Amino acid sequence: MRLRLPKACDLQKLLLAGMAMVATLTFPAQSGPNGMTYFKRPVGRATDGRLMLDCLAQALGLPFISPYLQSIGSDYRHGANYATLASTVLLPNTSLFVTGISPFSLAIQLNQMKAFKTRVEEHFSDQQESKRLPSRDIFGKSLYTFYIGQNDFTSNLAAIGVGGVKQYLPQVVSQIAGTIKELYALGGRAFLVLNLAPVGCYPSFLVGLPPYELDAFGCSISYNNAVVDYNNMLKETLRQTRGSLPNASLIYVDTSSVLLELFRHPTSHGLKYGTKACCGHGGGAYNFDPRVFCGNTKVINGRTVTATASSDPYNYVSWDGVHATEAANKLVTWAILNGSYSDPPFPFHDFCDLQPLN
Repeated sequence: MRLRLPKACDLQKLLLAGMAMVATLTFPAQSGPNGMTYFKRPVGRATDGRLMLDCLAQALGLPFISPYLQSIGSDYRHGANYATLASTVLLPNTSLFVTGISPFSLAIQLNQMKAFKTRVEEHFSDQQESKRLPSRDIFGKSLYTFYIGQNDFTSNLAAIGVGGVKQYLPQVVSQIAGTIKELYALGGRAFLVLNLAPVGCYPSFLVGLPPYELDAFGCSISYNNAVVDYNNMLKETLRQTRGSLPNASLIYVDTSSVLLELFRHPTSHGLKYGTKACCGHGGGAYNFDPRVFCGNTKVINGRTVTATASSDPYNYVSWDGVHATEAANKLVTWAILNGSYSDPPFPFHDFCDLQPLN
């Protein structure tokens, strides 16, 4: 199956509709040192630089995709990003102010996309409005990207453990498939679904684990086994969904394997540190302290401490113990573009003149 992109990868019309990335501008991480490398300032991304969607857009010759809820300076001619920091697939049963989980679950993001589509159709005849909107027929020519599910997996780990989390993961997969079907009914035909990252290698989840729970690379065996189970379930569900959408290209991307390789063998890919956070507090193997997150200052045991960043984030896979660095995001993006981690295989270079990522 081939992805049906516009002829010659028409970059002036291709829409990258990011339904849910790990971290975007709606609930911005405004404090430094976030944004320290590429942007040189905090820009609402919980990393030192660009996210995967940023890198993907640039490689395709597109500008960064404006968040749907960004009230100032948005330009949607090349796409819209409906994602929020800490978003979930399932409707959260908690408050942003209690656990930090975003209220903008996947169903809410889908409704935002529907509202956006209606706005485009209603306002495109307005010349002033149309300067910031895509053409009305763009929704059938769009590439809809999904990167969501991590917070569904991790938010309850401490409370109910891996076994408890695995009980509701089928609901997560089913909701993703259902959302794709709804987008198909709205005219969407090209979908890129990134799987769940190997959270068992994240510094934030490794702190405090006994050695017998770790594999030879220092990652959690039980967490990553659960990730494998989830990703297999997602892949199979998308295979079944693909059969019910005859005119669509539905691509599953195994970004988890790419990240796992980076965590396990960072030096083989030009990096130095796998399971150690670049921005954190505490030093040691993980440089992560759950009491004070990247960029924050807190009094701990009578002493004021700040979670700061190393001056060389390009040597790390993990930015803050939870999110990847720009260096890792760039490597994963090239793997996506290469197509070898996709099912069915989809090499972007067969359709597009890819631009370098500096």
